[in-house]
Amino acid sequence: MMRVKEVDPSLRRAAPGRDRAVDLVKTAAIFGVLLIHVSAGGLGGAEVGSGTWFACLFWGSVSRAAVPLFLMASGALLLRPDRELTLRKLYTKNFPRLLAALLFWAVCYKVFNLLLWGALTPAGLVQAIKEVGLFRHEEHLYYLHIMLLVYAFLPITRLVAAHATVRQMGYLLGLWFLLGILYPTVKIYWPFTLLVGIPTQWLMNMTYASIGYTLLGYFLSAHPTGRRWPWGAAALAGFAVTFTGTWLASRSAGALSGHFLEGMSVGVCLLAAGLYGLCVKVPVGDGAERVLSFVSRASFCVFLVHIFFLKLFAHFGLTALAGPAVVTVPVLSALLLVCGCGVYAVLSRIPGVRRWLV
Repeated sequence: MMRVKEVDPSLRRAAPGRDRAVDLVKTAAIFGVLLIHVSAGGLGGAEVGSGTWFACLFWGSVSRAAVPLFLMASGALLLRPDRELTLRKLYTKNFPRLLAALLFWAVCYKVFNLLLWGALTPAGLVQAIKEVGLFRHEEHLYYLHIMLLVYAFLPITRLVAAHATVRQMGYLLGLWFLLGILYPTVKIYWPFTLLVGIPTQWLMNMTYASIGYTLLGYFLSAHPTGRRWPWGAAALAGFAVTFTGTWLASRSAGALSGHFLEGMSVGVCLLAAGLYGLCVKVPVGDGAERVLSFVSRASFCVFLVHIFFLKLFAHFGLTALAGPAVVTVPVLSALLLVCGCGVYAVLSRIPGVRRWLV
């Protein structure tokens, strides 16, 4: 029988206390999402190998761990054994809230796009409703699709988190890394392209890779190491692999190659683990804590609404290509963050909206 292990004391906080490390992770993650989406315009619109393209690749690479960081933060919060989460609560509170937010904002984006394109007609609305029902949503909402699957696995992953020993958890994470991260990265290269049969069936798709990230987030929070430099080294190595791999693959293809930018790639995984480990170890002062706490609470809303502002900015010519990308990308990302936090500050005051939609 597997023994129950002790949870790190830093994870046991009296309500309404917050986990400072998780708040820092979520703040870094949401700003990373904004950097990714702003820089994407330059990566797709600039010539491969140009100064603008390299600047956008830098910002897109350094922030590429954003979604894995969100998943890891979710794991740190949802998999804690001292947090009660029954099946009834999962299916009457967590699932309905996520579905409500997903469907509401999916409809909002459909209507917004129709307005932007001047195609808001009865036929257009009917088609939009069909697409929402078929889960053909705005691209960035895929994260909520993934979280629905993460929620579905929670009864199992919580058992693992509560009862697995450190060695057993290490084995599981090692297996996940090999099949869900390393193999998807190298499978397009020789000699792995020669593999057929059983080896190709071992590929763990993004669903399982995402669940692995939640377990990794919990594990790193429950068992923090004593030094920062290994995490810094992992983050730097992950960035180097992501940046260099994307550059070389894109140069070879003559167009942007997103293979090394995928959340399942080795570079992104190393970057995510390194940044998360640093966030766990970095001390956060009381003043910074208040800011991080607010941005952390607002991060879900910012994620949901930022594409509205990104499209509006683009409509008026405010994109990564509007100036030196090394400057425009972080500036526009910061502006998106301010706009998103402003929306949260307003919507979170409306009864019911804060609970169900943001």
